[in-house]
Amino acid sequence: MHVVILAAARHPVAEPFAGGLESLTWHLVHGLRRAGVEVTVFAGEGSDPRLGARMLRTRPLRLSDAARADVSMVPEPWLREHHAYLQVMLELQRRTDVDVVHNNSLHHLPVAMASSVPATVLTTLHTPPTPWLEPAIAIARDSARSGPHHVAVSEYTAASWRHVAEVDVVRNGVDVDRWTPGPGGPDLAWAGRLVPEKAPHLAIDVARAAGRRLRLAGPVGDPEYVRREVRPRLGDGVEYVGHLDTTGLARLFGTSAVTLVTPAWDEPYGLVAAESLACGTPVVALERGGLPEVLDAVTGVLVDPDPVGLAERGAVAVATAAALERRACRDRAERECSVTRMVSEYLAHYEALAPGLVA
Repeated sequence: MHVVILAAARHPVAEPFAGGLESLTWHLVHGLRRAGVEVTVFAGEGSDPRLGARMLRTRPLRLSDAARADVSMVPEPWLREHHAYLQVMLELQRRTDVDVVHNNSLHHLPVAMASSVPATVLTTLHTPPTPWLEPAIAIARDSARSGPHHVAVSEYTAASWRHVAEVDVVRNGVDVDRWTPGPGGPDLAWAGRLVPEKAPHLAIDVARAAGRRLRLAGPVGDPEYVRREVRPRLGDGVEYVGHLDTTGLARLFGTSAVTLVTPAWDEPYGLVAAESLACGTPVVALERGGLPEVLDAVTGVLVDPDPVGLAERGAVAVATAAALERRACRDRAERECSVTRMVSEYLAHYEALAPGLVA
């Protein structure tokens, strides 16, 4: 079996990962190769050399002075990304050695052009509907001979797309051999991109109400938001520890009492929650998006996201979660959240799409 994986181009697929999308792609590639699958990867510049990825880029971008003078010209980074995917899809039209193309990007072109390539295309939906991707899926659905084929990272996300497509579910996985159990500790942890939709400021407010120290980790995705909402809240037991790799994050979770997950949007899956469980650390999460599918009553506490009284409700939830059994958290991660389970489910989809092929 030969699978082509199209990654998202905006960030490199390399540690420390920019987010769950990049982590999923890296682990999927390595998991498939361990299973004996031939994998070709197209990914953004700066991706891990061990992936052997071909870069998603158009260099040089040849634009005449007349084209650049067009007042309707979109930003050049958008244009480069568009033509990079166009270039890949045009190449795949000529390839007869590929069995499955797994579109793991957020771009509309692999969906819109899926019926033009000989291989079957499977798209993973990582987000709620977007104005670029939703119409592309609807158009492809109406024009395709068979398919198109989609999976989503949670039942919540799948449900948000079912008005335009049939969608199965393959939940994201974490490498439980790298995210290992820790001894716990008195402090709270939070990890993710420091952006408004991840809302680390809410985690700080909960930690203050709970009377516990908090360590925050992740890349600064929105400097203005961090300047306005996060930095004024630092100090007095709240510390920003930087953008950590897997080893650093596993140590952070494993030496904490509870991990806080406080999105201000409907989280499509909630990879941080799964990573925390693998480290044996219970989770307090806002009850949004796919997070209720990651946790159960013995591994975490879900909190009503209504902003009125949120910090106080969160503090009560922290006290409850801190008393949960760490072994139960690890058990759930091994059973429900592992990369092995994720890779096995994707392999089953590939084999269903290309009958007769085996890894």
